[in-house]
Amino acid sequence: MVLVFPAIASAISQAAPDLPKPAEHKPQAKTQAEYNDYTHACALSGGAVLEKSAFEYAAKYPASELSGYLYSKAMHEYQNENNPGKVLAMGEKVLELDPDNPIALVLTATVLSDSLSDGDSDRAKKSAEIRRNSNCALQVVESSFVPPAGATPEQTAAYKNTLRSMAKSALGIMELKTADDRAAENDLQAAAELNTTQPDPYIWYHLALAQDHQAKYEAALASVNKALQLTASNPDLGQLAKGEQQRLLKLTGSAAQAPQKSSPQ
Repeated sequence: MVLVFPAIASAISQAAPDLPKPAEHKPQAKTQAEYNDYTHACALSGGAVLEKSAFEYAAKYPASELSGYLYSKAMHEYQNENNPGKVLAMGEKVLELDPDNPIALVLTATVLSDSLSDGDSDRAKKSAEIRRNSNCALQVVESSFVPPAGATPEQTAAYKNTLRSMAKSALGIMELKTADDRAAENDLQAAAELNTTQPDPYIWYHLALAQDHQAKYEAALASVNKALQLTASNPDLGQLAKGEQQRLLKLTGSAAQAPQKSSPQ
């Protein structure tokens, strides 16, 4: 399975400012020691370091309102390290404390959809969680989204569209893997249209598969060609997309249109 996290990490970092600093949050610590420990933990980096610090802080201050910020930062650190399993674990901790956190909702849905397979013993449960988290994220973005402090209107709009695109992509990939190809096509098309500033080859490749499964071969070929234009930094996905392209070229009788490799000079 080709991991999607490098693209997601880039999209999030481009669409929104960094996590707000403790002073910007104006957190309500019950004691100075609690606040000092929080600011110290926030200054750390690395997924494993932040995760350990977040658990230690939550154990030391079980009633603190600030633990969720530390789990959220650990989640982002693991995201940047391309560690989906740990992103899921930290995202679930965030959602225990803040069920409407849109970033945790879309990241957990994305990890679950990417890892969903025919052999999963809890396949139905995973699918339901993907649908629940994705739809909740979409609802939060529409009804109660609070932009990061200092975000411009343009940044806010881009951030919201990134979250919408990720939610739709998670839904579409789950639907593709559960043989609901028509719904998958609709959601993946929406995800692609919402993500125009940094088009994601992962979305376009899965859109091609959803269209292929419905015998929409010309549309699928256009989608996989779009994916191939964007896979320079993801050779594994490029190989999958190339194989799909070759299949579609044969089905559409367009073999003559296949790109030719340059001859050695």
